[in-house]
Amino acid sequence: MNFIDLQDLSSKYTVQEVPPLVCYIPNFITKEEESDITQKVNSAPLPKWTQLSHRRLQNWGGIPHPKGMIAEEIPKWLEVQIDKIAKLNIFDKDKRPNHVLINEYLPGQGIMAHSDGPLFHPIVTTISCGSHTLLEFYKRHETDKVESPKREFSLLLEPRSLLILQKDLYHDYLHSIDERSTDLITKCDIKNLNMCSHNYNEGEILERSTRLSLTIRHVPKTSKLKLKFGK
Repeated sequence: MNFIDLQDLSSKYTVQEVPPLVCYIPNFITKEEESDITQKVNSAPLPKWTQLSHRRLQNWGGIPHPKGMIAEEIPKWLEVQIDKIAKLNIFDKDKRPNHVLINEYLPGQGIMAHSDGPLFHPIVTTISCGSHTLLEFYKRHETDKVESPKREFSLLLEPRSLLILQKDLYHDYLHSIDERSTDLITKCDIKNLNMCSHNYNEGEILERSTRLSLTIRHVPKTSKLKLKFGK
């Protein structure tokens, strides 16, 4: 990937027709980098994995917690990607990313609508490896009423792409991945198709395979001391 300057980031890579701010960069990493990341993730020792009901994940840099994250060393192969993102200058100098969450999604797996929350600096960057996915966005409703959120729009995340969310898209919207094995291309719903590395046809069906997402963020509250996380 060639060097990206701030002007390109704010113009060429900003997704239009959605609330501010989301940037989408196709082919942010190379196929060789993708292969290396996949190999490193899959060769991690079994205790590094946390098994959830619908997916499994790895935390690198520590476990975020309201009392503070105990900072842990991040391996070189992830520091390389952190360096590339830091060079985009979207994070302040004192807000260098210090945490990487790796989610593994098998075909048919997803994640419920959520926001990244107050434990993180309000910028989230995600590298996709292995497979595409559709990321769905919902407007957050500050109400006590029980109501199903209405999907506002979708983004197609291709393998090797980088997604950057901040401002309104971080604070005021939830995002999710539906639990399905295929995705349907609908140009009226997917707002970044014109920015993707391939041309997609209306009604085209994309088959999911195993996807690894690297969510790279800054955790402001950290500690080098062991904290007691009990009640």
